[in-house]
Amino acid sequence: MKKALLIIDMLNDFVLRGAPLEVPRARNIVPEIKQEIKKARRAKGPVIYLCDAHRRGDPEFKTWPVHAVKRTAGAEIIEALKPRKDDYVVFKTGYSAFYKTRLEYLLRKLEIEEIIIAGLLTNICVLYTAVDALMRGLKVTIPEKAVAGVNPADERFALRQINKILKPRR
Repeated sequence: MKKALLIIDMLNDFVLRGAPLEVPRARNIVPEIKQEIKKARRAKGPVIYLCDAHRRGDPEFKTWPVHAVKRTAGAEIIEALKPRKDDYVVFKTGYSAFYKTRLEYLLRKLEIEEIIIAGLLTNICVLYTAVDALMRGLKVTIPEKAVAGVNPADERFALRQINKILKPRR
């Protein structure tokens, strides 16, 4: 079964101290994500970075502080997880990495049947990406130590939804 590692929103505006949408636990999952990257590369699976990339004045900024504006330092992947030349970067503007992006096309082209999701936020972008992947017939694995949210209760809810309610194919 061909697998791909998806790394969601490990961007300066979410990870760095004092960032507009800082997720304090995000810095704690960096070593786990590095381990997932090593596993993916050993297995010769693709590493795909999914990155918020908003236009100035994006409607999302009515709900959330201004963050991850295209071509700003805040929208860049954190230094500790910089992609290699052979990695993929997909830009997104919504919670699901499938919504109005080239992710589905890329996964089909690469003949991917399973995705491993790491990154932020467990109960938002990770959850909605996982749901959309499951709806597309992909197997979904989420290494729990490689995802983070702001609130542990919300994280548990999201992981329970994915693993128990939606029951990914095993």
